[in-house]
Formats: sequence, C-alpha cells, structure tokens
Amino acid sequence: MAKKEGGLLGILMWVVGVLVSLSVGFGMIDQTLSVPYIPVIITVVAGWIVVIGSLIGVVMAIIRAAK
Repeated sequence: MAKKEGGLLGILMWVVGVLVSLSVGFGMIDQTLSVPYIPVIITVVAGWIVVIGSLIGVVMAIIRAAK
C-alpha cells in the first residue's frame, strides 16, 4: 500500500505547483513566454489548456478531499 503525501508540506507543494502552472499558462496567453519554433496562436491555445487543466485539477482535488 502506497503512503499518501500529506501534512503541511504536501499542501504547500500542491499550492506551489498550482501557482506555477497558472503563471506559466497566463504567461503563454499574454505572450510573455513563448515556445521556440511554435507559432504564437498555438502557444496561446496551449496556455489556455494549461490554465483550464490546472483549474480542473484544483476542483478535482477539492472533491477528492471532501469524500
């Protein structure tokens, strides 16, 4: 049986991961961050995918914690 990551450190690392992914996603949307050799429109779409995926992950984690 695998040991679950818990406690304050686990929560802190999860929050940091969410903030980093949102920062990267919004940076790609605002064209502050770019991906070499990839057209701008694809970078913007990828940024939205990252942001939406992060938000879905947050909602799913909250639902899992509520059970």
